[in-house]
Amino acid sequence: DRFGGERPRLVHRLDRDTTGVLLVAKTREAASRLGRTFQTRSAAKTYWALVKGVPKPPQGKVEAALVKASGPDGDKVRKALPGEQERAMHATTHYTVIDRVAHKASWVSLKPVTGRQHQLRAHMHLIGNPIVGDNKYEGDVNMPAENLEKKLHLHARRLVIPHPKTGRPIDVTAPLPAHMAATWDLLGFDATKFEQD
Repeated sequence: DRFGGERPRLVHRLDRDTTGVLLVAKTREAASRLGRTFQTRSAAKTYWALVKGVPKPPQGKVEAALVKASGPDGDKVRKALPGEQERAMHATTHYTVIDRVAHKASWVSLKPVTGRQHQLRAHMHLIGNPIVGDNKYEGDVNMPAENLEKKLHLHARRLVIPHPKTGRPIDVTAPLPAHMAATWDLLGFDATKFEQD
């Protein structure tokens, strides 16, 4: 028994259709320490996404408080309206355009400062560049190219977090899932050029 009788614990979550790095702790104590690290924002998370259009400016920050909003398609989040600040969740995302296909689509690196439900998806939708394949935030309509799979093109690419005991950085990178690798090939993006972005 590699885990010494303890059940491994998931330290953070990804949206159901998001692929990539997940952190699992072997012990309750490690899970608690790692959880606090996420709360203090000491974990550096990098996501890769394909978005519609080209964000302007090509590097920027989205700060928009979010509130949960149930609808016919299930739970979503939206920008908080005046008067909703008490139940709103502050959310900040940094983004950088890595490559693009004319004005149709962009490969972006997303670095969330906070970790709210659907944060990256809602923030990219708010600035007019929904994530391709996102059926909750208008990313699955008017696809930017033919033959793209209508799956969510959002991938937890890299996680850097201090080890719960030694403090030395744990640095994990996940390869693109099959549907995104196929899209990158189709659009002429070279994932090997930006291994650490």
